Amino acid sequence: MMKSITTVFFFLFIVTVSFSQTKKNILFDQSTMINKFHTIDELEDLKKGELVKLYIERANEIITVLPYIALTNEANVSLSDIGIKENSDNQKLLKKHHETTTDAFGSTSNLITEFVPYADTEKIIWSILYYEEMIKKIRIGVNGNF
Repeated sequence: MMKSITTVFFFLFIVTVSFSQTKKNILFDQSTMINKFHTIDELEDLKKGELVKLYIERANEIITVLPYIALTNEANVSLSDIGIKENSDNQKLLKKHHETTTDAFGSTSNLITEFVPYADTEKIIWSILYYEEMIKKIRIGVNGNF
């Protein structure tokens, strides 16, 4: 009984370590990607606070994905997937970039939360639609219809 519990915990430990190793070596993950694009009519039905939240989510995806656009536009791509060695220098560089991006997004999010509600609702809606068009272009990639 004790051996099977130890085996299960060891297996879970290995799976967790493997997953965390994979996660830290990826450029960006699916959680940074928005799930829905909106029409102007849908956005016009939302309150300003909801619009600001959508604005922040779209800014986050652009901030996160844009630096990698020459390498990939797909989530969960590891360094080795695109031919970059996963040595300690590259892993440190990627980790540092993730930390810097997280900090930058926190700052950007705070700024948006404080300032964007002062904008006209129509301008916030226009900005969200503009961001969504940018995201669509990023997701199409170099082989898409530009």
